[in-house]
Amino acid sequence: MLKLWRFLRPDRRFVLGVLVLTFLQTMSTLYLPTLMANIVDNGVITGHIGYIVRVGAVMLAVTVAGGVAAVLASLYSSYAMAGFGQRIRSRLFRHVGAFTLREFDQVGTSSLIVRTTNDVMQVQQLVGMILRMMVMAPLTAIGGIILAVYTDASLTWIVLVSLPLMAGSIALVMGKGLALFRSIQTKVDQLNRVLRESLTGMRVIRAFNRTSYEVERFRGANRDLTDTSVAVFQLMAILMPAVMLVMNLSIVAVVWFGGLQINAGTLQIGQLMAFIQYVMQIMFAVMMVSMMMFMIPRGQASALRINEVLDMDTDITDPAGGARAPRDAERGVVRFEHVTFAYPGAEEPALSDISFTARAGETTAIIGGTGAGKSTLVNLIPRFYDATEGRVLVGGRDVRAWEQEALRAEIGYVPSRAVLFSGTVADNIRYGDLAADDHAVRRAAAIAQATEFIDRLPDGFETVINQGGANLSGGQKQRLAIARALVRRAPIYLLDDCFSALDYRTDAQLRQALHREARDATVIIVAQRVSTVRDADQIIVLDDGRVAGSGRHADLMASSAVYREIVASQLSPEESA
Repeated sequence: MLKLWRFLRPDRRFVLGVLVLTFLQTMSTLYLPTLMANIVDNGVITGHIGYIVRVGAVMLAVTVAGGVAAVLASLYSSYAMAGFGQRIRSRLFRHVGAFTLREFDQVGTSSLIVRTTNDVMQVQQLVGMILRMMVMAPLTAIGGIILAVYTDASLTWIVLVSLPLMAGSIALVMGKGLALFRSIQTKVDQLNRVLRESLTGMRVIRAFNRTSYEVERFRGANRDLTDTSVAVFQLMAILMPAVMLVMNLSIVAVVWFGGLQINAGTLQIGQLMAFIQYVMQIMFAVMMVSMMMFMIPRGQASALRINEVLDMDTDITDPAGGARAPRDAERGVVRFEHVTFAYPGAEEPALSDISFTARAGETTAIIGGTGAGKSTLVNLIPRFYDATEGRVLVGGRDVRAWEQEALRAEIGYVPSRAVLFSGTVADNIRYGDLAADDHAVRRAAAIAQATEFIDRLPDGFETVINQGGANLSGGQKQRLAIARALVRRAPIYLLDDCFSALDYRTDAQLRQALHREARDATVIIVAQRVSTVRDADQIIVLDDGRVAGSGRHADLMASSAVYREIVASQLSPEESA
C-alpha cells in the first residue's frame, strides 16, 4: 500500500487541504459540548437570556464553520481520490502495454482487467477514508478522553472499561474476517474469467449445446463469491450490534452514576450532558477505526495485486542507444542464425537450430503441421519473444539491438486471429498508419480484396464495426486485418496464417495483388494450404520445431519427405506436379 502513496503527490495540495479542514471540523465538534454545558449551567438554569443568546450565537458560528469545513474536506478528498485512481489506472495501462506475451499469459487477461478496475477502486476508496479519518478518528478519541477527564475525572473509569471491551469485539471479529477479505478479490477474478469466456465463446457454447453447463459454471463461481461476501457482511453485522451495545451500556452507566453525583451536588447537569457527548465521540472514533480496519485488509489485498503487476519487470526492454533505422544495404532482410526458443517452463524447445534468410523482394513461406512452431517463429521477428539461443536479425541488426518501436515500425503484421477494434471500417484500416489518407485506405482495401464487400456495407468505409467485428464474417475480418498491415507500406510483411478463412479464388487474387504491391518488400507467409505457398520464392518446412527442408516447391518435392506428405494430403498427383 505504501508504494502507491506516490500517486497522491501531484494532488498534495488537496491532501493538505483535507487534513487541515478535517482538523478544523474535529475541533468544532469537540468544542460544541463545552459550549452546550455552559449554556445549560450558566444560562438555562440561572435564567440569563443574554448569556444564552451570546453563547448560542457562538455555537451557531462553530457549527456553520464545522459544516463548511466538512463539505470542503469532502470536496478536496474527492479530487484527491479521483486523481489518485486515474493515475494508477494510467500507470497500470502503460506498464501492461509493455508486457511481453509471457507476462500476459502469467497474469491472465481477466485478472488484469479486474486489477485495473475493481482493485484500483478498492484502493481509491480506502485512500479517501484514510484521508478523512486519519486525522478525525485519533484526534476525536484523544481530544474526547482529555475533555472527558477535564469535565469529570470520577466518571472516566467508565470509558476505561468500555474501550477495551469495544476494542476486543473489533479484534475478535477482524481476526476471522481478514482471510475472507483477502479471498474476495481472487473470487472476483474467477467470476470475471468465467463470464468473459462465456461471452466470447457464445457461438461455441450454443453449437455444442453447453448453455446449461456454462450457466452452472457461472452459478458456481457466483455462488462462491456470494458466500464469501455474505460471510464478510455477517461478520460486519455482528460487529455493529456489539459496538452499539458497549456504547449504549456506557451511556447508561454515565447517566446512572452521573445522576447520583448530580443528586449529591458534585456534578452539574450541563457537565453530565457534555460528558455523555464526549463518551459518544470517543466511541464513534473507535467505530471509525473499526470501519477502517475492515476496509484496510481488502484495500491492502487490492494494493498487493496492483503492486504485483507494477513490480513485474518485462523480459524485453530497449537497449541503451538502441538502433532506430536499418542498415541501408539490408533493409527488409530477415535472418535467423541458429535460433532456438523454449517457452518458460517448457520441457522441450518450440524451435531448435533454425537458420534461414528472407530477402527483400522475395516471398518466404513457412509451412508445417500443427504445433510445428510456425507462429512461434514469426513472433520472434517483431520481438514478442526473445530467442533462447542464436540471433534473429532484421535489417542487419539483432532485434535485441533495436528500439522496439522502431523495429515494429518496419513490420506490417497480420496475426493468425484477426483482431478488429471498435470504430469504422476506415478507422480499422487506418490503425496501421494514422496518417494515411482516404486514397491510401481504399488502395490497401483493394489489394486485400476487401473493397467488394466494403462497398456492400450500409455506409461503406464509414460502417461501424461491432465489438470484435461481430457483424463481419471470418474472411472479411481477415481481409481488413491484411489491409491494415498493407496501409503501412512497410519493408517487411508478416502474414501469420491469415488466409485460412478465404476461398481459393480470393486467396489467389490477394496473393497476386500482394506480389505486385510488395515487390520490393520482404513477405513472410505462414500458411496451412500448399496452394498458398507453392509459388513462394522460398518455402521453409517445419517439423517438430526443426527445419525439415527449404527451397522452392519443385525442389522440396524432390528432397523433403515431410513436404511431400503435406502436399499429398491436400493435392492430387496432377495438382502437385
